[in-house]
Amino acid sequence: MKVLLIGSGGREHAIAWKLSQSAKVNKIFCAPGNGGTKLEQKCENINTTDIDELLEFALKEKVDVTIVGPEGPLVEGIVDKFKAAGIAIFGPSKKAAALEGSKAYAKEFMKKYRVKTAAYEVFHSAEGALSYLESCFYPVVIKADGLASGKGVVICNSLQEGKACIECFMVEDSLKGAGKVIVIEEFLEGVEASILAITDGKTIKPFLSAKDHKTIFEDGKGPNTGGMGVISPNPYCTEEVLKEFEDKIMLSTLRGIKEEQMDYVGVVFFGIMITKKGVYLLEYNVRFGDPETQAVLPLLDSDFMELIQYALNKKLQQYEISWSCKHSCVVVAASGGYPGKFNTGYTIKGVCSTRGKVFAAGASCEGENLITSGGRVLAVNALGDSLEESIKKAYEDIGKIDFKNIYYRRDIGKL
Repeated sequence: MKVLLIGSGGREHAIAWKLSQSAKVNKIFCAPGNGGTKLEQKCENINTTDIDELLEFALKEKVDVTIVGPEGPLVEGIVDKFKAAGIAIFGPSKKAAALEGSKAYAKEFMKKYRVKTAAYEVFHSAEGALSYLESCFYPVVIKADGLASGKGVVICNSLQEGKACIECFMVEDSLKGAGKVIVIEEFLEGVEASILAITDGKTIKPFLSAKDHKTIFEDGKGPNTGGMGVISPNPYCTEEVLKEFEDKIMLSTLRGIKEEQMDYVGVVFFGIMITKKGVYLLEYNVRFGDPETQAVLPLLDSDFMELIQYALNKKLQQYEISWSCKHSCVVVAASGGYPGKFNTGYTIKGVCSTRGKVFAAGASCEGENLITSGGRVLAVNALGDSLEESIKKAYEDIGKIDFKNIYYRRDIGKL
């Protein structure tokens, strides 16, 4: 099979790496890919992100399956275009992708189908939002309605912080349109978890749970990032937690997908909060998480391409997903200064000396060298028979990697 994989992050490198292990796959075109996918077996980078150009390429090369990594093309409707042209594509339709593309729409969907979530209000004007803040108990969570590259959620601990956030989002338009509509949400205290699930629109099956570490500094301090590290499975996701998640969140979501007649063949990412009052849904993403994918896919024993085929053929109910009993830890190495200003263009050393798998993200290939080209540069994955062993191995590996101004958190996996 020929596969077209869209995206350029660490998530896409992990997907390409896992697909390359399948005997069903002989060629993977990564659009545009990164320095890691360029060096991966069976992979070839192609330099385009334009949907029409990708469609033309897929038709010309007679691609068998297209897999979409990032949310942007999904929200723009790439799945609808490819299906209209007769190309099999793994991802939700434009209508279904609104579950991530609009926080307001997602919250209304949750309410309609009784998906357990935090209390909220939607605001289209700064005046209305500011008035509502006067009566709030703090902290509160303010969310930009649109896609904001991980920068659209702010926890405000006071009225002053809330006003500043609204000024930034709605008045100054710092998110370039994404914050013109906002959701103000009840703050939930507890432990976050990430659960990916695969659906064919009729059946939904969860992957192993994960725990992301979002902030740039240790102990949950500093601004949020795209993710600085992950462990899987999440130790807080007990059998009781997973049962409540399935009953009150995952299956209710599937009911909504069916009743809304969404064309949804792909991944649903559930961001949940485990509280003393139970399990709540924080948000949907409509694609693989990053860096959760780098932690979860190495634990998948099943043939990844075969699993995707079952979903595309609407036969997911017949497929039993097989998982390793090991634990997985991912530590992300970033450019110093990220998520603010940072410099790039530095040679990355030591990747070949690691025992685990290194997934490139903000890294390009120049000759035989990997060069830093983004904020989150790479992620190191390590597996172990225990959580402690996987963490130990991951930090041993990342200690072998070096580039100018390298930065990584030292507490990934700390509970």
